[in-house]
Amino acid sequence: MSTTVPTGLAEETEIAAYFDFVSGAPEDVRRTLGIGTRRIGSVRALAVREDPSRFFNRAGGFGPDAPVTADVVEQVCGFYREQGVPAGSFAIAPSLLPADWASIAQKWNLAEGGRLAKLGCEAGTVLAAADGVTALDPGLRVGLVGRHQAHEWATVMMTTFGFTAPAMIDMAAACVGRPDWRQYAVWEGERIVAVGSVFLNGDCADMFGGATLPQWRGRGAQSALLTARARAAHDAGCRWLVAETGAEGPGDRNTSLRNMLRAGFEPLYERVTRVWHE
Repeated sequence: MSTTVPTGLAEETEIAAYFDFVSGAPEDVRRTLGIGTRRIGSVRALAVREDPSRFFNRAGGFGPDAPVTADVVEQVCGFYREQGVPAGSFAIAPSLLPADWASIAQKWNLAEGGRLAKLGCEAGTVLAAADGVTALDPGLRVGLVGRHQAHEWATVMMTTFGFTAPAMIDMAAACVGRPDWRQYAVWEGERIVAVGSVFLNGDCADMFGGATLPQWRGRGAQSALLTARARAAHDAGCRWLVAETGAEGPGDRNTSLRNMLRAGFEPLYERVTRVWHE
């Protein structure tokens, strides 16, 4: 039995989280944001027309059972065009790129975007390492988020990442309490100051949307949230955890990446985002 998260499962779990996060929005929010979805075999593609960041315009889930072919790439690019978005990305692990990838990318004008670090580990690894991570500062507490706290939780997460439109916050709030999600927060008094989610996908879980308000950073909030989410995944029967964050370049320091490495996550690979432009 493998002790490393299978690449196909890691990629499928990531896009499944994004797909559910976006497509589960209420119908009025979907109309306001221009949300579109497409499944091509096990590959899933998303588009959010009214999000100027283009962050959620993505396709993923490529793996041994969903190989990267010219036909699938053409269908995804066609989906982006049909949705009226000017750009959309492809998430493909480096080991899954086919021998003719250069010609496929050239044909569909797929440019290289940012680099992402993919991390993974067994859920028990994070729990075993919990005693050695940064302690949560006195006066802060971590706990599960309830439906009545969904809007505040979503506001902290989305605005920290730069998504300030009310409909984007409503989209995020709608995932609180859904069966395959667990949302956590760190409070100071009655105020939510940091957040994080975990998406449960059978044997694997995705750490999703960790964010801390600027003035509360460096106080152990994300380490506490990683442990709480790992425990929830473990209790739900997940064997593996995966997470994604920006890769470090020369002279860079990504606090999120360092937090996860300290918590027991291991680097799986770096993935270059491939971006289609109209």
